[in-house]
Amino acid sequence: MSTPQILDGIAVASEIKSEVALEVAALTARGITPGLAVILVGNVAASEIYVRSKVKTCGELGIYSEMITPPESIATEELLEIVASLNARNEIDGILIQLPLPTHVDTKRLLEAVSPDKDVDGFHPVNVGRLVSGQPGLQPCTPAGVMEVLRRRNLPVSGKNAVVIGRSDIVGKPMAMLLLNASATVTICHSRTANLPEVTRQADILVAAIGRPGFVTPEMVKPGAVLIDVGINRLTDQAEVTRFFPNNEPRQALFAKRGSVVIGDIDPAAFPTSSAYTPVPGGVGALTIAMLMSNTVKAATLRRSGINS
Repeated sequence: MSTPQILDGIAVASEIKSEVALEVAALTARGITPGLAVILVGNVAASEIYVRSKVKTCGELGIYSEMITPPESIATEELLEIVASLNARNEIDGILIQLPLPTHVDTKRLLEAVSPDKDVDGFHPVNVGRLVSGQPGLQPCTPAGVMEVLRRRNLPVSGKNAVVIGRSDIVGKPMAMLLLNASATVTICHSRTANLPEVTRQADILVAAIGRPGFVTPEMVKPGAVLIDVGINRLTDQAEVTRFFPNNEPRQALFAKRGSVVIGDIDPAAFPTSSAYTPVPGGVGALTIAMLMSNTVKAATLRRSGINS
């Protein structure tokens, strides 16, 4: 079998961001500056790093951004008022609520309060409906990023058997719909799927999005399949690192230095079986912010297409 193609998410993200920068420049020439507002509740270190990365990318591409940082104690009603004010501001094209929210906040109410036309995460029921019915709309960033990888690396989807492991509203379900809309034959698997390896071995395109390190083993993969690994899991046990990366000296050294390494939902031992795969890190995760930028510009274009000054 030939050497599998490594699907470099960082390279694809760079392509997308270059295109977004050109779109921003074209809008700016018409007097339109796309705007993104990010709501970050409380002080969650991982979320703060992620949000700052989003804000930094906005600056690089010419998108206006603002970060709203209410305290962790804020009530749902107060957050709803913030969302309502952002919905009313014409210079704000995208509203992103960084998840997870504190447990006392009604996440569902808050996400549904965002105007569908500014819902750059693609979580609002209106945008979910548009996705299901094949209408244009704002799509969830991670699944949309996966489709960009497949398209830009000339990996055919139409007529292929696609299996998605995971049924979350954020990745699994929209991923399945996007593949179906691209004319794949799609199976969604989850924790209660019977004879899972039998099902996954039928997949020409296998998407793993369940949050379990190295869950997909080589025996579960059809030779020549395209493997899309959406999982990002942290290994902190030396035995696990040795098991998944037995001959990988760079990963072993990284673990020795940091006390942890990142792995996806697919066992790296399965990659040689494939025709192409997304690595972790450097695969699908790199695309999420690029697609967020793309969605923000798309929202600006759709919302303000009639504005010439």
